[in-house]
Amino acid sequence: MEAVAVFGGGRPCLSSSSIRSSQPERSCSSLSCSHKRIIRTHFHHLSAFPSKSHHFFSSSSSSSFSTPPHVKPHIFLPRLVAALEEVEETYIMVKPDGVQRGLVGEVISRFEKKGFKLTGLKLFQCPTDLAEEHYKDLKAKPFFPALIEYITSGPVVCMAWEGVGVVASARKLIGSTNPLQAEPGTIRGDLAVQTGRNVVHGSDSPENGKREIALWFKEGEICEWAPALAQWLRE
Repeated sequence: MEAVAVFGGGRPCLSSSSIRSSQPERSCSSLSCSHKRIIRTHFHHLSAFPSKSHHFFSSSSSSSFSTPPHVKPHIFLPRLVAALEEVEETYIMVKPDGVQRGLVGEVISRFEKKGFKLTGLKLFQCPTDLAEEHYKDLKAKPFFPALIEYITSGPVVCMAWEGVGVVASARKLIGSTNPLQAEPGTIRGDLAVQTGRNVVHGSDSPENGKREIALWFKEGEICEWAPALAQWLRE
């Protein structure tokens, strides 16, 4: 019995079984070259992606499924670039005003929704010597004493975050130092009105991110883990 398949208004295609039935005296191995070409051609037209489906077969496949000579192999560049991207670390601190105002969850939520990985978290009363070391680059500024008094005036929430481009992205999420200049949608733009009470601190470079995490976290306080959603965030 002859089997006929018609797709999308194309011409009927005879299956290999119909060819064999029409020539019962021949075995499968004795099909002529023209018949083999017909089978291969019809298989190509019946495939779901006739123009590209052959690209996914390895070189070890049979000759009938080899890549056509006019098709050049391609490298999927986005995946290659993603594999080469370096994961960074940044230190984020909810300052005493943010803790007192109950904004800790809001800050954490924004980083989680962005897709970064939280690796360290603790509520901490900052001593003066640690605050001075953290802000040592600002020691010559006239506001330095007031800054140290502010940071040590109440508990802070220390966080370590990890991800590709996390330092630059965190700075955008946080917004400008002066909340009145910060864009709406940023943490400072939405939640603060004055530079001296701007809710949150973020590292300004990957190098400072590593330095500040080492400064605020002890050995064993940073957790290494694999988020279940990682495959949906990066290629």
